[in-house]
Amino acid sequence: MAHEIDLSINIAGIKMKNPVMVASGTFGFGREYSNFYDINRLGALVTKGLTLLPKEGNPPPRIYETPAGILNSVGLENPGVQGFIEAEWPYLSKTQIPVIANISGDTVDDYHKLAKQLSALENLAALEVNISCPNVGKGGMAFGQDPQSAFEVIKAVREATSLPIIAKLSPNVTSIQKMAEAAVNAGADAVSLINTLLGMAIDIHNQRPVFHRTFAGLSGPAVKPVALRMVWEVYEAVQVPIIGMGGIATWQDAVEFILAGASAVAVGTANFVNPKAPIEIIEGLKTYLYLKEASLQDLIGAAH
Repeated sequence: MAHEIDLSINIAGIKMKNPVMVASGTFGFGREYSNFYDINRLGALVTKGLTLLPKEGNPPPRIYETPAGILNSVGLENPGVQGFIEAEWPYLSKTQIPVIANISGDTVDDYHKLAKQLSALENLAALEVNISCPNVGKGGMAFGQDPQSAFEVIKAVREATSLPIIAKLSPNVTSIQKMAEAAVNAGADAVSLINTLLGMAIDIHNQRPVFHRTFAGLSGPAVKPVALRMVWEVYEAVQVPIIGMGGIATWQDAVEFILAGASAVAVGTANFVNPKAPIEIIEGLKTYLYLKEASLQDLIGAAH
């Protein structure tokens, strides 16, 4: 029956048992969610964003609820690459699923160094290069808004590693297609999109922005129509696999993204609301494919 459906997919050399991943920054380093289910059931795990040196992140508040999502301004709080290798990698390296390290830098050289250090880890599956974080002062999103800068970052990572490279794209651009093309031309093996949309909130009592950095990243169901449109556009622009994300909470959402051109999907904000969302999506996909008498490959980009 439905459990015999083959959901496996190979994304740029990353062999996944199903196309459902968890998005960077919504799953920590995996330990927290292992209380809810066996994380080895996932297609892949993407780590919280890593920087060269440890980062404390932004002062609170960091999360603000919106009618159909959340604004976040966490600011890449993380233990730094060395801290990750010492404290988190021993646990993650024992999982039976691909682990993808998400990296962020202030300079092109930062990205090169991060890629080099992480490439030494045995069994790391890939690098997701974050050129699209809106919640840090320099670097981050700046690289993700200019095709030439994006090209230089991905090129530097390509020179430092033989691991598969996934370029994580920002939606806060005029043309997501140009960004995708630049990343692929520089050597990206896949693209993931979208990162958060730039938004803000104002406290009407003290009449000031809620967040210290004024702007923050919007995610959750509110961004899904935008994310879906961008996955559709990128599918028509580049030949590499796409990992779709942005407001995916149910298996129906995941199917939409795959029909739009995504080869895999990542669940982000939904993890906070329903920790078991990724597992429910995997099961729902299986049933959908069984009822449609279709394979996962049949579905990818089928709406075009």
